[in-house]
Amino acid sequence: MSTVAVIGGGAAGMMAAITAAQNGHTVCLYEKNEKLGKKLFITGKGRCNLTNNSSVEELLEAVCENRRFLYSAFYGFDSQSTIRFFEEEGMPTKTERGQRVFPQSDHSSDVIAVLARVLKRYGVKICLNQEVKTILTDTGRDEMPYIHGLRLSSGHEVSADAVIIATGGLSYPSTGSTGDGYRFAAETGHQVIGCSPSLVPIETKEDWAPRMQGLSLRNVEVTVCDGKKELYRDFGEMMFTHYGVTGPLILSASCVIQKRLSQHPLTLNIDLKPALDREQLDRRILREFQAAQNKQFKTVLGTLFPAKMIPVIADRAEIPCDRPIHEITRAQRERLLQITKCFSLTLTHLRDYNEAIITRGGVSVKDVNPTTMESKKVKGLYFAGEVLDVDALTGGYNLQIAWATGHAAGASV
Repeated sequence: MSTVAVIGGGAAGMMAAITAAQNGHTVCLYEKNEKLGKKLFITGKGRCNLTNNSSVEELLEAVCENRRFLYSAFYGFDSQSTIRFFEEEGMPTKTERGQRVFPQSDHSSDVIAVLARVLKRYGVKICLNQEVKTILTDTGRDEMPYIHGLRLSSGHEVSADAVIIATGGLSYPSTGSTGDGYRFAAETGHQVIGCSPSLVPIETKEDWAPRMQGLSLRNVEVTVCDGKKELYRDFGEMMFTHYGVTGPLILSASCVIQKRLSQHPLTLNIDLKPALDREQLDRRILREFQAAQNKQFKTVLGTLFPAKMIPVIADRAEIPCDRPIHEITRAQRERLLQITKCFSLTLTHLRDYNEAIITRGGVSVKDVNPTTMESKKVKGLYFAGEVLDVDALTGGYNLQIAWATGHAAGASV
C-alpha cells in the first residue's frame, strides 16, 4: 500500500483522504489553517448545501464548464452516494426547494464533524497549520516525472508515493483559498486556465437600486440579455444590495454571463409577477384601481409590491405617490404594467473573490484523467475539487463536484 499526502482540508480533500484510507493506504492530510473545513463552515450561509438531490444527468446539466469531464466522477459517486455517506454516519439530511440538500440541523459544523470523525476512524494523520510549499518529483526511465514527496514551509521534506492536490481556488481568501494549487500545478508542468470569480453578486449602474438594499424578491423570473440575445433565464429568488443585486438567481446568472459581462454591460429584466400574463396583470391592476379610486397611488402599489419598492416603482412609472387613482391615465397604467413585467437594470461588473462562492478556471482538464483524477504529466499526482477547471450553478452542485472528484482521486491511488 502507498503513502498518500492530501493537500487541503476542505470538502474534496477530506473525502479524498477518507477514500484513500478506506482502501488501506497510509494517509496524511495537510491543512495550512488551524482547523479543517473553514470554507465548508460558511457555505449555504452556515447551513451547508451539501449536494443537490438530482439524477446524474441533472447534475451534469448544472455544470457550466467542462461538463463531460465529470461523467465518470458523478457516476462513481453521485448525490445519492453523498446523502447516504452522511446519513449512515448519523447525520440526517433534508431536501428543500430546488432539490437542495442540507443537514437536518441546519448546521454546517455537523458536516465537518462527520468528516473529522471518519478521518479519525480510518487513521488519517491530520497536520494542521502545515503549509506545503513545493511538490517534489523525480524522473523515471520513461522520462515521465513521478511523485517523490513534499516540502513544507518549515523546510522539512516528507516522502509520499502519491499526492492529491485539493487546495480549492481563490474564492473567500480569508478561508485560506489563495491559489496554492494553481502554483503547484504550473510548477509541475500543467496548464492553468485563467481564473475569475464565479457564483458572485453583480454591480448595477442605476443609482436607485441601493434604495432597495436588503429587499429580497421571491418567485420572480429574471432574464439577462445582451441586446436582443437572451443569455440567461430562471425563476426563483434574488435580493438588492447597496451595490446592485445578489441571491440564488443572480449568482447562477454570474456563472453563465461572466465572459460577456467582462466585455460590456448587460441588461437584467425582472418579471415581478411571472404567474400572471400581461392581460391577467392588467385586469388585476384595474381591479385594484377600481376598488380604490379616491385613494392615493401608493396605496394601490402597497397591494402589489413590497414597501421598499413603492417609491422606486412610482418614480419609474412617472406617477407621484400621492396622485389619486382616478387621475391616473391609461398610458400611465400601461407604463406601470410594463415596469411590473419588465423591471430593468444595467449589470456592469462582477464583485471580487471576497464575495465569490467559487472560482472559474483552474487546472486544465486536458491534463487530468477524468476517471482517476490523476495527472497525465506526473505519475502519482492527483487533483480534486475547485482547483480543477470545472464549475456549476448554485444549489449544491459545486460541493457535489468536490465529493465526487475527491472520491475518484482517493479511490484511484
